[in-house]
Amino acid sequence: MIVALAFFSCKTKKKEVNAEKTAEIETKANEWIVLFDGTSTEGWRAYNGETLPPGWVAKDGALTFDTELGLEQDYKGGKDIIYGAEEFDNFEFFVEWKLPKGGNSGIFYHVKEGYKLPQETAPEYQLIDDENYAKIHDLTEYNTSLGYTEKPNELKPLQQTASDYAMHPADPKGKILNPVGSWNSSKIVFTPGKVEHWLNGMMVLSFVPWTEEWHEKKNSDKWKNSVDYGKFKTGYIGFQDHSSPIWFRNIKIKKL
Repeated sequence: MIVALAFFSCKTKKKEVNAEKTAEIETKANEWIVLFDGTSTEGWRAYNGETLPPGWVAKDGALTFDTELGLEQDYKGGKDIIYGAEEFDNFEFFVEWKLPKGGNSGIFYHVKEGYKLPQETAPEYQLIDDENYAKIHDLTEYNTSLGYTEKPNELKPLQQTASDYAMHPADPKGKILNPVGSWNSSKIVFTPGKVEHWLNGMMVLSFVPWTEEWHEKKNSDKWKNSVDYGKFKTGYIGFQDHSSPIWFRNIKIKKL
């Protein structure tokens, strides 16, 4: 009887220890990892680089591309940045951001290095001035090159804020986009079962990655010649430079 009680007590303690370990793992999984504290750019660097490119600084509590050039004048690309301290697979990502009139940027995830540009591998949550971008920039040549011959001067739904750029459009009915120069918030939730794009507290897009439908979309538009686009299941978080000012703050991620 004593042996039986001792065995039962031992099993109970093991269950308690296992339960504690499980709870500890779940707690860590639900913790936010702060990627920018408002003052230090630690962890951030150029895509394919070791330091931040010129223009990217911490200023007034924001991670910003601080330039007077503005609005893609002499835009050559190559100043995209990543949080290079860690790769992430399944996650919930949150950030606050604002753009100037006519501004353009984006949030990359599952970024892999060794390519010319992040978008050769990484899906992009689009950030752009939906209202004014096409008024300031001539999109005709670009859209025509993609086969958009009807009203090629317009910003297409696949190119607008909160869309999965050139893949899945955000639902315009659920979009609340604050005026230019105001802060907006964006959230991306990624799991193999479903991807969600949120804008200012509203879910405006959801899709399932790597399905037959996903591959059809990928192979029928902008990414049809980008063999490695969207295929990686883990990678870096990144921000796009389009040579116009952009501000990010409250940048954090939660592992799922």
